[in-house]
Amino acid sequence: MMNGRLLTLLKYSLLLLPLLFLAVFYFYPLAAIFGLSFAPDGRFQPDNLSQLLTRPLFRQTLWFTVWQAAVSTLLTLLLALPGAYVFARYRFPGKSSLKAFITLPFVLPTVVVANAFTALLGPRGLLNEGLMGLFDLARPPIQLDQTIWIILLAHVFYNYSIALRMISGFWQNLPTNLTQAAQMLGASPRRAFLTVTLPLLAPVVLAAAVLIFIFCFTSFGVILILGGPRFATLEVEIYRQAVSLFNLPVAAALSLLQIVFTFALMWVYTRIQARMSLPLRLQASQATAKPIHTWRDRLLVGGNLLVMLLLLGAPLLALISRSFWGSDGWTLRFYQELFINRRDSVFFVPPVEAVLNSTGFGLVTVFMATTLGLLSTLLIVRAGRVKNPAAVERGLVWLGRWLGRVIDPLLMLPLATSAVTLGFGFILALNRPPLDLRSTAVLIPIAHTLVGMPFVIRSLLPAIRSINPRLREAAMLLGAAPARVWLEIDWPLIRRALLVGAVFAFTVSMGEFGATLFLSRPQTPTMPVAIFRFLGQPGALNYGQALAMSTILMGVCAAGFLAIERFRLGDEGEF
Repeated sequence: MMNGRLLTLLKYSLLLLPLLFLAVFYFYPLAAIFGLSFAPDGRFQPDNLSQLLTRPLFRQTLWFTVWQAAVSTLLTLLLALPGAYVFARYRFPGKSSLKAFITLPFVLPTVVVANAFTALLGPRGLLNEGLMGLFDLARPPIQLDQTIWIILLAHVFYNYSIALRMISGFWQNLPTNLTQAAQMLGASPRRAFLTVTLPLLAPVVLAAAVLIFIFCFTSFGVILILGGPRFATLEVEIYRQAVSLFNLPVAAALSLLQIVFTFALMWVYTRIQARMSLPLRLQASQATAKPIHTWRDRLLVGGNLLVMLLLLGAPLLALISRSFWGSDGWTLRFYQELFINRRDSVFFVPPVEAVLNSTGFGLVTVFMATTLGLLSTLLIVRAGRVKNPAAVERGLVWLGRWLGRVIDPLLMLPLATSAVTLGFGFILALNRPPLDLRSTAVLIPIAHTLVGMPFVIRSLLPAIRSINPRLREAAMLLGAAPARVWLEIDWPLIRRALLVGAVFAFTVSMGEFGATLFLSRPQTPTMPVAIFRFLGQPGALNYGQALAMSTILMGVCAAGFLAIERFRLGDEGEF
């Protein structure tokens, strides 16, 4: 009896490690932000919060953050809805490969996306240089640099695949007999869409809209690089107040405001998701898709595919080509310079060290995120299954059932918190014993783990929940110990999902920018930080090295994404 209780206590102590990690490295830094916002000198002072409402700068920042996110969301949905219809209702060659390609921008780091648009539309971009050479112009004809238009284009590029995949994935399983019945009763195709299809699509469209709005609301790298000093979201203003002006109380107040907004938006998102379970007899996607027959079908499908390729492919191709193009034509000089640390460089080490640093941090993140993510998933699945009071204390039974209800949303909270806020919280909280970690590089993989762990959990949960419990029961009836049951039954069924989560964590770590910009040391830059430093220096050589580093980072993220698609079983996982 005692050995059984001790074993159960040890098991639950191990499973509770993710909660301890979350308490120390998530809630504690957020508490430090709250404390600095309300009591910067140890006593309650609401002045910093009141400044957010009284000073025009902060009101304008909040207004810009909201309206640019709203416009970006609207433009993304307007472009993605026709594409979603094409993927949901038509069969054509290369459909699955194209769907994989259009998802690539979503896994790219924001600094790469910003550089891709600079390479295409900037003053030294591919399009401007081509037009200047073609028409013998003295100035770039396209002046989009540091304007709202290039920001909106980058946001649409970044979020297009989210809307298309979410909406088309739901749309392709909607039964076609509903619209056919409406048309048989005299409704035109337009009226059938507005009165039947659109109301059924409304929950998934709203869910996609809220998710895209959150990503645009917390935009950092795109605004910082493409917007210049003219534009600032809350994310960018937090960074400027904390790093440039060292006004920590105001930065904390801005972080608190952003936390409130993002948590409210995530609550709305989860509520909308709950409405997406419709009492319909859904059909297989093969049954609802039709081949291309008429010229209208060809025009609709071809036009949408052309928009996708131009919107998503042109910036990436421009980034790659410009990284090999110098003043004298095609060259490898920008890549070669990454191995040289010049005396007047902004780096303490050769820039190629950033690749090694990012890889090292990524591998540490994979280990931490997969370990904690696996324990978290097991805790979510098993917490509510403790039903034998003879084996454990009643308190553990109650605790397990309570955790079963709250642990899942609790572990997803880091996704609702901006990376800049996390980095700022680390700087505030982890600067004194026994957690004096601010001057060490260990904070970087910790921050990356917070961001990557939810992806591991969402990859694992469907796999573990789909395991038939009768398989375990049969193994135990044949005399297998619990450890052997896990190794022989559970592990073979979840290892592919765990591998997908590990690749997700590695890709997220390689591209993370907001928190890393706060936490990285001068001698240990990551690839996104190195790109940002290059862009902050004048000269064609620094700009070329930024493009070269961005191309390398894009290649790493693309390889990770292809690995995810390769190891994923169908639509396994929730991302």
